Amino acid sequence: MKFCQQCGEALNDNVDFCTKCGQPVQGNGTAEQATNDSSATTNVYINQTAAQPLAQLKTDRSLLKFILLSLVTFGIYSIVWYSSVSTDINLIASRYDGKKTMHFCLMSFVVAPITFGIGAFVWGHNISARIGSELSRRGINYSFGASTYWLWNILGLLIGVGPFIYLYKLAKAMNLLCEDFNKVG
Repeated sequence: MKFCQQCGEALNDNVDFCTKCGQPVQGNGTAEQATNDSSATTNVYINQTAAQPLAQLKTDRSLLKFILLSLVTFGIYSIVWYSSVSTDINLIASRYDGKKTMHFCLMSFVVAPITFGIGAFVWGHNISARIGSELSRRGINYSFGASTYWLWNILGLLIGVGPFIYLYKLAKAMNLLCEDFNKVG
């Protein structure tokens, strides 16, 4: 039986990666051997592998594509688009901030109707704030956050184009986060 050197999880002999944390498994041995193995080459290899993302995220979100495909699909694409935003931010940020953003479908089809739409405002505020925090944590110089949501998406309704500006900024912020995640994990 093998043990993960990172988390100590007991693993089958035929696996090359830990099923719990995803780290590469080095050789056979007991838990004591796994924790005592601290060769420099193994540690360098594990640290380089730990930074690599398990999947490549989409970096091609755009306002024009959102509008055109939402019109063609009678709004279905917008549901898919927002769902991918909520899924991607959970993948990118959850291990750092310990939070989990509610999936967009659950929010829009269950929570928003029950709360008479208030849940949608709270969800938009929370996801915008979380994206802004992750941009700051990663050192990406782009201004986005909860204030962007309230100023452009809500108050921007008064000038008509505000929600479109918010969607553009949201798409750009998520593209920047996904690009950074694809590079460094």
